[in-house]
Amino acid sequence: MKEIVVSGIRSTGNLHLGNYYGALRNFVKMQNDYDCRFFVADLHALTTHPDPKTLHSNAKNILAEYIAAGLDPEKATIFVQSDVPEISEMYVLLNMHVGIGELMRTASFKDKARKALGIKSAAEGAQDDEIEHQIIGTESNKRVNAGLLTYPTLMAVDILIQKATKVPVGKDQEQHLELTRRFARRFNTFYGVDLLVEPQNFNFGGKPVKVPGLDGSGKMGKSEGNCIYLIDEEKALRKKVMRAVTDEGPKEPGSPMTEPIANLFTLLELTSAPEVVEHFRQAYADCSIRYGDLKKQLAEDILPVTTPIRQRILDIQANDEYLSRAVRIGAERARAAAADTLAQVREVMGIKKF
Repeated sequence: MKEIVVSGIRSTGNLHLGNYYGALRNFVKMQNDYDCRFFVADLHALTTHPDPKTLHSNAKNILAEYIAAGLDPEKATIFVQSDVPEISEMYVLLNMHVGIGELMRTASFKDKARKALGIKSAAEGAQDDEIEHQIIGTESNKRVNAGLLTYPTLMAVDILIQKATKVPVGKDQEQHLELTRRFARRFNTFYGVDLLVEPQNFNFGGKPVKVPGLDGSGKMGKSEGNCIYLIDEEKALRKKVMRAVTDEGPKEPGSPMTEPIANLFTLLELTSAPEVVEHFRQAYADCSIRYGDLKKQLAEDILPVTTPIRQRILDIQANDEYLSRAVRIGAERARAAAADTLAQVREVMGIKKF
């Protein structure tokens, strides 16, 4: 029996270099040694992108990009979240054991709700209680949907319904994983059972990779608009890299790097040969560096990574029969495990047929 690994990515746009180096490369390795279940989180996407015109096409894109990046439907269970209705039912049931307060206190909810409502952040001088008051207040005509608030419950169900023991998450999702463990413990204790498994973070034995964006700060992310997408064509990719934020350059030898430049070197370390990285480090150290040359080299080294993936994405997207078969098989596998867990949950909660 292999240990079960579960992970998913929201279908709110195309996958980017951050997804590839931060997750997908490890997913490809995991599928050989673990019972991997990777899904497209289209229900999660509804919390911020409830657009019926793009929901299905976005899910299809992510599926194609999963497989193009190396996930094998023969080795791993690859499915769309909404194709497993048992998830939605267990989501309702688990919510009966989740407190509003603990959901309100999650960092991701506050951040996404604040952005949706145009509220100042703590860094801009707002206090936590002020942010909470504005989120639940009536001063704005905008609203935050309840799905965003209960996002951690749905994430917990994604994991618990498959009885996963390992979940690869980044630093920004660690709080949600801890909530998943708490919900599982609470459920088991309340009903006096040992049913729901408490999962652990799985970083594949290495330091988590944080891939920076091209805007000079933070990590690469779809909502930040600072991405290099796996499906970007060559001309667009080069243009993006050449527009990456830089500074005026070092003024004296041995100067510390500003964040935008450190970010470019991080990308260089991920994609370029060690001698290339060392060459530009030496050039920065002695003030002879030319950022234009660095960017050209960076684009040149990213293209061999993304170009073959892009071609596979296009081929898979054009083969509806293959994609439909792969996702149908994945859904059948995922539903079998989910139905078993849900039946046990309904039994211990006293939900029985007459």
